[in-house]
Amino acid sequence: MNLNKIGWNSNFADEYKKIESNWKGEQIYPARIAVVYQNIYQLFTKQGVMPGQISGKMRFQEQFPVIGDWVAVRMINQNSEAIIERIIPRKSKFSRQAAGSKLKEQIIVANLDFVFIVSSLNQDFNLRRLERYLTIAWDSGASPVIVLTKADISNNISEMVSQVEDIAFGVNIHVVSSFTGKGLSELGQYFKAGRTIALLGSSGVGKSTLINKLVPNANLRVNNIREDDAKGRHTTTNREMISLPEGGVIIDTPGMREIQLWQDNNDQSSVFPKITKLAQACKFNDCQHDSEPGCMVKKAIEAGRLSEDRLESYRKLARELKYMEIKAERGANAVEKYKMFEVMQVEDKSYRIY
Repeated sequence: MNLNKIGWNSNFADEYKKIESNWKGEQIYPARIAVVYQNIYQLFTKQGVMPGQISGKMRFQEQFPVIGDWVAVRMINQNSEAIIERIIPRKSKFSRQAAGSKLKEQIIVANLDFVFIVSSLNQDFNLRRLERYLTIAWDSGASPVIVLTKADISNNISEMVSQVEDIAFGVNIHVVSSFTGKGLSELGQYFKAGRTIALLGSSGVGKSTLINKLVPNANLRVNNIREDDAKGRHTTTNREMISLPEGGVIIDTPGMREIQLWQDNNDQSSVFPKITKLAQACKFNDCQHDSEPGCMVKKAIEAGRLSEDRLESYRKLARELKYMEIKAERGANAVEKYKMFEVMQVEDKSYRIY
């Protein structure tokens, strides 16, 4: 297998040489994580596709590779299996907060060039969810691209696209239909040798179907959505890397309806550029965009240049980022106390985002 076609480059090679120079054991080789099945990994290597598992030391140190990672491996069983010994430093990663009360990062995919944020043009269309994906995507180090699927069943495409443009300044937006083939050729510009693309979005938006159209031999399993609310069932249960005929790889991921921000996702300016720019012109540096005099954000809302919903979404993400900061510094109990204080502030009509 030609590793350069699936993303190997001089930067990864330099990092690998550092690992190799300090390695004292048997010979090691570079490989890429293609599929993760709990404790078993599928690897792309120069020797071909093979199964692998992490070393005891990595398991003890809780260093678990994710799909897209480049790793250093040691061959066993006559070069038919591999032991993963090291993770080569990542150039990008898409992370969210892991489920549960403990503050912990969950890395979804690594070493991406583009993140396709996939949303369907049906009743499951959700701008607020897109905002959350964009917030994390901008911090991932990869370039976000919005792909709006199921154009063949929508009667309101222009208005929906306009709404997405309002929240996705500077992001390429593509309207596609896997049924009619509309817009699929436009996506070809991203598929080049050495590039890595991940598809992220909720269940039922058509990620697996889209990949099957773009890569005819992918043969990913697909399910129908529920007719009553257009929400999908989980079809993809494991993240899977698929090698493209022309080079490059595409990664399918399980649907994520709820996506919690991670503490590194702390820059809202890319997702809310209009509010960020307006806030800089407010009379007070600590303006909360509520009832303060000289608030340019409130003036924009009054003039119809900004929606109240957009400001509320900005506030919601700001609150969540603040919760993350407090949780990291003082623990979950401090977050609950902070939330209670916020409620008191709202009831007292003196709501603030601190």
